[in-house]
Amino acid sequence: MSFSAASLRAALEFHVPTGASGLVVALSGGADSSALLAAAAALGGSFRDLPLRAVHVDHGLQPAHAEFREACKSLCEHLGVALSVIRISINALAGESLEAAARDARYAVLEAQLKPRECLLTAHHRRDQAETLLLQALRGAGVKGLSAMPVCRAFGAGWHVRPVLDVPQSELTQFGAPLATPCVMDPMNDDLRFDRTYLRRLVWPVIQQRWPGVDAGLARAARHMAEAQELLDATGEADLARLRDGEALSVPGLRALTHARRLNAVRHWLNLAGAEAPSAARIGEALRQVLDADADQLPSIVWGELALRRYRHRLFLSVADPPRLADERLLPAAAGAQLDLGPNLGALRLVAQSGGLAADSLPPSLLVRRRAGGETLKPARSARTQSVQHLCQALGVLPWMRDALPLVFAGDALVAVADLWVDARWCAAAGAPGLAVEWRDAPIIV
Repeated sequence: MSFSAASLRAALEFHVPTGASGLVVALSGGADSSALLAAAAALGGSFRDLPLRAVHVDHGLQPAHAEFREACKSLCEHLGVALSVIRISINALAGESLEAAARDARYAVLEAQLKPRECLLTAHHRRDQAETLLLQALRGAGVKGLSAMPVCRAFGAGWHVRPVLDVPQSELTQFGAPLATPCVMDPMNDDLRFDRTYLRRLVWPVIQQRWPGVDAGLARAARHMAEAQELLDATGEADLARLRDGEALSVPGLRALTHARRLNAVRHWLNLAGAEAPSAARIGEALRQVLDADADQLPSIVWGELALRRYRHRLFLSVADPPRLADERLLPAAAGAQLDLGPNLGALRLVAQSGGLAADSLPPSLLVRRRAGGETLKPARSARTQSVQHLCQALGVLPWMRDALPLVFAGDALVAVADLWVDARWCAAAGAPGLAVEWRDAPIIV
């Protein structure tokens, strides 16, 4: 057996980021996490003097969930480790597996429990990694999915570290056995409704009989995939440096890339934005529509709550249902007056500014509403009166954001469009006191 407190210390030294403030073991009450906690406790605080604590999430799914909770308490009392027990309930959505819902809920709780710069430690081992790669392969995953689980990743206010990811489960079990760490057998580990359980109970023994070292081989393959993903990320970052056009990507730049690099760049862009990318087929079809559409078309590809949209020569990531101004509202015509425009739309504020809207010409309150069509405005004293539609086209206001523009009226007269244009006929003389419109926390509109 090679796993020990000393080998855990070596793994932690290599993988725990500099500046970590503490270690938090996700303790299920099973043998693996119990052994990890026992090894961490055996370090006695000697690893960078970092405090150690444990968190147990009780989602009540197993009939023996109370036994798991008590086992965790008993183990932590035995080891002298502080324990937090968090009880949650699981509500799987229609079509969502209970297994996935429980995992997502558990990690959400663990993330919320993490203090700034703490490291969450989980006991995922070599066979867990091998099983994850197989399950991802069966789902048709790409390189990132086949990388399986990373050893360290940013997580909540800190990091998630899997320090025993290359340790055989048998070594964890052997380490925990002499310590008499109390643990409970999880009945869900025998429930063949769950993909991982089915693989572990019915498929894995057959594979292992033919290829005894399969867990090491598959874990090694996952590492190769992780290295390949690093190269893809580096290539994607280099391509994005050339493709970025403000908040968008250059469509001509995308056209200049090979199909594979184009897909990789867009995936990397979505990942950096925190958006879950659709399938490769969906991205491929989206890019085909974006690149093949005529110049006057506005292709839009929606998945979930997000959308890819092209306007002119730029590709944008936006919400599927863009924000639009709600019912018309009144804004007092006085410096300092402010109007909340609604979710994701910021606020309009009037500020004193010479040459702005002539306050003495304005009614006591201004009407704020979205465009209805046909509105016109004179943007400068020397300019002709123009339609808001024409002004938006000339400035390049994104078409799907034009209903978010707050139009400001004095009676029936349009006097301003957000902080983009003011009607010159309503402005005070140069140097004379007036009011300017500010659009604070405005969404991206150009």
